[in-house]
Amino acid sequence: MTERTRTIGLSLGADLCWPACYEEIVRRLQLAIPLRDDVIKFHVERVTVEPFDLRQPCRYDVVLDRLTHWFHTSREWIKKSVILDGLYVLNNPWSLQAMEKHTSYCAMMRLGVPVPETWLIPPKEHAPSADIKPTLERYARLFDLGEIGERLGYPLYMKPYDGGAWVGVTRIESEEALRAAYEQSGTRVMHLQRAVDPHDLFVRCIGVGPQVHVVRYDPGAALHDRYKVDFHFCDADEWSVLQDTTLTINAFFGWEFNSCESLRRSAGPRAGEFCPIDFANACPDFQVTSLHYHFPEMVKNMIRWSLFCAATKRAMPLTLDWEPFFAVARKELPYRERLAGYAAIARERMQADRFAEFCHQHLAHLNEVTWEFFGGAQAKGFVRAKVAALFPEHEIEKFTEHFWGLIQFWRKTEADRLGLERPVVDESRARADSE
Repeated sequence: MTERTRTIGLSLGADLCWPACYEEIVRRLQLAIPLRDDVIKFHVERVTVEPFDLRQPCRYDVVLDRLTHWFHTSREWIKKSVILDGLYVLNNPWSLQAMEKHTSYCAMMRLGVPVPETWLIPPKEHAPSADIKPTLERYARLFDLGEIGERLGYPLYMKPYDGGAWVGVTRIESEEALRAAYEQSGTRVMHLQRAVDPHDLFVRCIGVGPQVHVVRYDPGAALHDRYKVDFHFCDADEWSVLQDTTLTINAFFGWEFNSCESLRRSAGPRAGEFCPIDFANACPDFQVTSLHYHFPEMVKNMIRWSLFCAATKRAMPLTLDWEPFFAVARKELPYRERLAGYAAIARERMQADRFAEFCHQHLAHLNEVTWEFFGGAQAKGFVRAKVAALFPEHEIEKFTEHFWGLIQFWRKTEADRLGLERPVVDESRARADSE
């Protein structure tokens, strides 16, 4: 058999914690995977930013991209590498560049997903332009913002049609508040969206390939406390709906690392329905300082999917084929059946069965390797480095211990799940070794 090395590139910005953990766990796995006539090994390195010849070959098989949603040099290098060199990248850079929350709402509305009623309104102000005055004089129509608010009903949310991180999002309870928020919106193009009110559950579902991690979420909490450590907050049927919704969205847009936020209605004839409200989040949060307890699971999910894509030379889809989804929509099936049909397309596109078999055969030891790694001084050092990059000096020790304690709780629950023995960890020794 021929030994071949697959090279995985990490295209990074301010990321500190997850790439360091990713690299070390892959190293500890000591993989040599027999695949057909080859033995596959893996090499991980970080992608640099520098001038490039458009014809120069790309040495990576897979790139985990954290930059192209905002850093144009890396975006253009990745796009050229996909086209010219057959690079596989998470996520589809064209889709990421072209789509925004507005497009994602429209697409899922067409599929019958229960997105709340949403309007787009022209910006309050316009950037100076030679053409803007004649355009507005000829074609802009006066509108009554209060009337739109009444048609939607209060409460509602005003939020940018694109962007993320809850920037520019305002909850509106009255016409007076709506007009005041619009006056402050400047040149932003905004959505008005009816609130899912009342609701009793807010979830964020993070998809990595065919894997979906469901978390109870509190957007009003401090950043380090939004992802809740909670269990049994939805039943098996609800979890299935959330998983199928996330897979549908991700496969539709070619996003293999994306999150979907949904609210569960708690009253009225549609009580119990999950309404997706924010799901154009390709390249979502991946930091231990926000994910804490959930962080090790997300690292594992990224390792599984990226190794599978690299080992099997998974082909990068260069276009988005929406017709199969629309064909299911035209059948006018009951919503749950329709959603299952969309999710079946998604699982096929993500090779879910082949992926599961690959993980079973070649990555069965990943759980235990990850569990051991997150009990040691090296992992704690990576946590501390991220805390030190974000928190003031007087809070570094406090929050390092806070996040580390949540990871140790994850280790306890993971040990219970897997039936692992739990050795006593000398925390004072680990702390000293990490400093």
